[in-house]
Amino acid sequence: MLYEATENLVPYSETEPAIFKTGQLTPIRDLKLLVKDYAPIANSALTILINISTDLEILKSLAEDDVFLESIFNRITNPKEANATLFAMLLSNLAKSDSFARLLDLKRPTVRTLSSTMTNAFDQLLDLFNKGVGGSYNPKSKFEYLPYLFADLAKFPSISTHLISTPDPNNPPLLTTFTPHTSPPTLPLPLRLGSTSVIRNALLSIPSPLDNIPSLIPHLISPLLLPLIGSDPAFSESETDLLPPELQLLGPEHSQETDRQVLNNIVESLFLICARGGEGAKKSVRDMGAYPVVREVHVGIEDEGIRESVERVVQLLMGDEVGKPDDEDEKIVEIF
Repeated sequence: MLYEATENLVPYSETEPAIFKTGQLTPIRDLKLLVKDYAPIANSALTILINISTDLEILKSLAEDDVFLESIFNRITNPKEANATLFAMLLSNLAKSDSFARLLDLKRPTVRTLSSTMTNAFDQLLDLFNKGVGGSYNPKSKFEYLPYLFADLAKFPSISTHLISTPDPNNPPLLTTFTPHTSPPTLPLPLRLGSTSVIRNALLSIPSPLDNIPSLIPHLISPLLLPLIGSDPAFSESETDLLPPELQLLGPEHSQETDRQVLNNIVESLFLICARGGEGAKKSVRDMGAYPVVREVHVGIEDEGIRESVERVVQLLMGDEVGKPDDEDEKIVEIF
């Protein structure tokens, strides 16, 4: 009976979300308990919370409740959790709250199935994503929505600084957790869009000084260029030679990213590396063949927003060579 009652409330979370705010959010308190019930009831409770968590009052009640968050962390890190995807979706919604920046300092007991060195909520979720993407940690979830959580958190300077750090000098920066998921376009869209959003937002919010940006280039440029390259790019032999080796011999099965938002995230990430990393970063990006790649994107795409983003990258990469003509059309003709 409880299952049917909870299930019957799901449609109201979309059509009449205000009913869940009655009695000083009494329904919210009940739903927080129901996410710990058996799987079908928890499924409905989670769906309701996902739908209504855009309300600022409800968001505050959920995101600032450490006891409730601990119950989420316990369940999402359980390799047998049936509703892990829904828990990931809810966490991604809750990351809209500024209070979620505290996940970096929120201490948690170690989780047996995660790295024993991870003792805060943020790093445990990052390790969970790294181990679980694709269904290898929990067969019932691919955790493709978790990057949305990290994308929102990457807007905070403390988080972006952490992501570009290298806690283990033998490993690359934590931000590279997301680079394998920028391509191919056959990967789930939330995975590609979320991962490229993490990279873009982290590059945007890294506080000064920006000494670490050049050190990121060897790890980021190839995964950012790969989705921009089409199946039959018009590169000259010398342009192909500039590209990282893994991008020089792409087979006919390779295809360019098709989603506008993903493409824009990638192009804006290249712009941020060049704009915030200084002359050395621009030279490194140029020397890795970025110019012919973005040039071909500009040639082959009709979306004006992406074309304008590409033009900004080109002006940074090649501005010294093409000059800065007054007429905008003349500038584009000369650059391309």
